[in-house]
Amino acid sequence: MKGELYLVVCAAGAASEVGRFVGMAQDDGWEVQVVATPSALDFIDVPALERQTGRPVRSRYRKPHEPKPPRADAFVVAPATYNTINKFAQGIADTYALGVLAEAPGLGRPVVVLPFVNEALSSRTAYRRSVRDLQADGVRFVLDRDGDPWERALAELRAATSGSAKG
Repeated sequence: MKGELYLVVCAAGAASEVGRFVGMAQDDGWEVQVVATPSALDFIDVPALERQTGRPVRSRYRKPHEPKPPRADAFVVAPATYNTINKFAQGIADTYALGVLAEAPGLGRPVVVLPFVNEALSSRTAYRRSVRDLQADGVRFVLDRDGDPWERALAELRAATSGSAKG
């Protein structure tokens, strides 16, 4: 067992494919907790992901009487949107997904971001600054689009956790 992986899913077309990444991460030894932005809930098959992971998809903060979920050992944000990347860089935690991401670098947890941002948005100064700022905090980005993006994200997760993963 490698540990607890939080997969943060944003509202992009590729979100419909995250079940494939969940399976790849599970095959690699991770326990996967899917955390969806509120908008992403319309892009994913929540019941299928819950069956696949054996856990509820989380998209809101827990209520005081609800049990705390296990702490994440690592994070993958995929697909990551322009909005989420910019908010993450600014420390904005206005959703559960952004709240867990905001803490991750400060806790020393590896974070891998797989952006699904179009060329017009990715050329913006604000976006480029956000990527640089997050990289300065140790966040890893999969920016090269050669090959399968999900396999690239898993490879980056392996690189980020080598030597620090459990088991």
